[in-house]
Amino acid sequence: MSRQKTISRPVTVSGRGLFGGKSCRLCFAPSVADGGVVFVRADSSGKTVQIPSRVEKVAKRDRRTSLSNGTASAETVEHVLAAVSGLGIDNILIEMDAEETPSVDGSSLPFVQALQQAGLTELDSERGVFVIEEPVSVSDGEAMLAAMPGPADCLDILYDLDYSSTASIGRQVLGFRLGADDFAAQLAPARTFALEEEARQIQAAGLCTHLTYRDILVMGPSGPIENTLRFPDEHVRHKICDLIGDLMLLGRPLAGRIVAYKSGHQLNHELVRKLSAKMEERARRQLLTSEPIMDIRRIMHELPHRYPFLMVDRILSVDGDRRAVGIKNVSINEPYFQGHWPGQPVMPGVMILEAMAQLSGILLSRRLEHTGKTAVLVSLDRVKIRRMVRPGDQLILEAQALHVRPRTGHCQCVARVGDEIAAEAEMKFMLVDSRPV
Repeated sequence: MSRQKTISRPVTVSGRGLFGGKSCRLCFAPSVADGGVVFVRADSSGKTVQIPSRVEKVAKRDRRTSLSNGTASAETVEHVLAAVSGLGIDNILIEMDAEETPSVDGSSLPFVQALQQAGLTELDSERGVFVIEEPVSVSDGEAMLAAMPGPADCLDILYDLDYSSTASIGRQVLGFRLGADDFAAQLAPARTFALEEEARQIQAAGLCTHLTYRDILVMGPSGPIENTLRFPDEHVRHKICDLIGDLMLLGRPLAGRIVAYKSGHQLNHELVRKLSAKMEERARRQLLTSEPIMDIRRIMHELPHRYPFLMVDRILSVDGDRRAVGIKNVSINEPYFQGHWPGQPVMPGVMILEAMAQLSGILLSRRLEHTGKTAVLVSLDRVKIRRMVRPGDQLILEAQALHVRPRTGHCQCVARVGDEIAAEAEMKFMLVDSRPV
């Protein structure tokens, strides 16, 4: 099995942003196993903020991929992410002193060269690859993007770029195998491009005003204006490069086959969202068939609740003090079904919330300073009950810690029946000393 990788030493790339033109100093720094790819920015108050490269952090922008976390953002990140992915790097910190990454020459090559200078280091953790097992597709008009089963040791990409109405580009079709072919030589030098009319519209909107025809590949009727192509099919190579960068937002390397026709950033993001849902679904199925890490006896040792108010039957996983997954088996013997409702038994929404709260209590007790303390629910926010839960259903409970302090805890919770969300909420707790009655 292959090992996760990070870089051996810090390295920097500087330049002006593509759209905004502001100077930025970007520093790549080593990270730990399972740390992922994380941008580090300062928010409006100057506080350092981490922005994980995950699709749920994507901010809505035109013609580019940008991420945000609160008021902090990392703009135009696709070329950076493509370089990281193309070199097989799993964990890295990317510190920026401005909101938009340096454009340099409009390609991934400057970032690839910097990362190659930094060198790679293997980490003592296995690389978790998400292998595509069933077709997933998205479309928007003529544009289409599909993920399909394919090789298990690399990602086979086929891109069909159709600019038949623009003679200087035409139709370009190219295949590339990420993890087998040479990303640095074949894709990284390919630059972002625009049609002459598009370039004028962008600058009229107040963007890219610092750029000249020598700084960006602008295609006129007969070819590039005041510039030369690095490849005869540089345009499709750059589209594959962008796609590789956007697929990095899954948070895991992909194996299988991708087929693209006229796709851009928005469609790329939609595919990653669907793949992310498939990945979570597969992880839940694997959890349900695995041995529990806490049975009911250990749960009763952790929680003060007893019949008829103990609402967690098994704990399937606990990720440190960050995330826990548990199960509540819903039986017709639950006492509340006698009155809710006779002849049409439905689990009360407050009982689903109680089950999530109890799982959160177990998660919060993972912190050393909370040993011997009980989590008391003090507030609920963003509560949504999305489906009925009936006798015979199995509730899969998930709690994720958002903020934990010595006396308080804040968790985001969700309860599912199969793949359907039954309820979700944010919960705040006061952590009090446990005292025998």
